Amino acid sequence: MATSSLTHLLDMDFPERLVQLRKARQLTQRQLGELIDVHLTQVQRYENGSSQPTLDVLRRLAVALGVSADVLLFDTDERGPDETLKLKFEALRQFDATERVIAEGVLDSLIVQHQAKRLFAVPATPAAGTTPATPRRAAQRTQKRASRN
Repeated sequence: MATSSLTHLLDMDFPERLVQLRKARQLTQRQLGELIDVHLTQVQRYENGSSQPTLDVLRRLAVALGVSADVLLFDTDERGPDETLKLKFEALRQFDATERVIAEGVLDSLIVQHQAKRLFAVPATPAAGTTPATPRRAAQRTQKRASRN
């Protein structure tokens, strides 16, 4: 199934997506159950929303239906970059191998920096007698802590 034909699925919840994907593959509930090794009644429960599959069953569903688990689980804006970042990531495809490694390194370092700020964030209200934290001061503290380790 082409990506463009999947876009209508993104505005549905999991049971609706499952039904649409199964029907697009021209599978009965029984046939899908056999492919993913669950009983027919369990497939019916998934499709009517009264039960949710385990991670292992989700993996088997994705494989049997020929889609990613993301297509089964997430709405349009729940997963992946926004449109601006998508365009930038598309541009990265034109990079040669060395440029891509550099770009990935920059992204990795920004992500680590962001996670460090979240983990070692200074409380919003400073203790009495201290100077309020600024983003720069918080980043400096984070760097000092990191360099001690």
